[in-house]
Amino acid sequence: MEYEAIITQAKAWLITSGLQILLIIAMAIIAKIVARAMTNRILATVVKTDIDGEGEKRIDTLGSLIQNILSVSIMAIAIIMIMEEFGIEIGPILAAAGILGLAVGFGAQQLVQDIISGFFILMDDQVRVGDVVDLGGHAGLVEKVNLRVTVLRDAGGNVHFVRNGQIGTVTNMTKEFSRYVFEIGVAYRENVDDVIVILKEIDEELRADKEYASDILKPLEVLGLDQFGDSAVIIKAFTTTKPIQQWRVGREFNRRLKIKFDERGIEMPFPHITMYVGEDKKGESPALNVKVAHG
Repeated sequence: MEYEAIITQAKAWLITSGLQILLIIAMAIIAKIVARAMTNRILATVVKTDIDGEGEKRIDTLGSLIQNILSVSIMAIAIIMIMEEFGIEIGPILAAAGILGLAVGFGAQQLVQDIISGFFILMDDQVRVGDVVDLGGHAGLVEKVNLRVTVLRDAGGNVHFVRNGQIGTVTNMTKEFSRYVFEIGVAYRENVDDVIVILKEIDEELRADKEYASDILKPLEVLGLDQFGDSAVIIKAFTTTKPIQQWRVGREFNRRLKIKFDERGIEMPFPHITMYVGEDKKGESPALNVKVAHG
């Protein structure tokens, strides 16, 4: 009889509380799906679309963070509701959790600092997924941003996990647009105006090239003769490009510049070394064999 009573109670529980638990789980799953869809739609409406999909970068960054927060919140609510269905008193557990959270808060000050710093980094739109940044000694492509850490991958493929609380200065090299700065050294005997004309010619060729035209936002800006070096005069200029394209455009500009200088006979000075034949303690120097080859 006791066995039959247990089965009867179990069936009654499954019909009432069991169905409630299944409904709670189903509602939690649906809520997560709806939250993900609504988050992306709201962010797409609020965040403006900038040059080269800059808006998408911010949507990806904020969307991932908000979805994680909503998912944790939904799961927490679902767990509390399921515990109530099992007849577990929630009040004492929440009180204990509050005391435990306070104790953890005192012992995890660095974690709290990371979360607060991460919040303001995201709200100020300082860093987004897909940006190239320098975070106080660690530079690379941003792969992930959350409230605790920012994940970077450098050019060597190394991944850096930077705590947000340790970030002092954020240098974003790809926000809205990028620039490549040229410091071009030529011999003192060269005509600076002629060199500037060549720079502008190369810029016009690049902007007319279909492979690079879409990446260059403005014509080359030549600042002029910037420095008098030991063996060269330095001409400074910069080109403005879409985010992350400055290095690609800059390398191609330098390649074409070297070809043009060779064609026009413009000298780009390089360090020279003067060699002296050493002497031994007797004041004698070793023989120096010199071979002259005629082309």
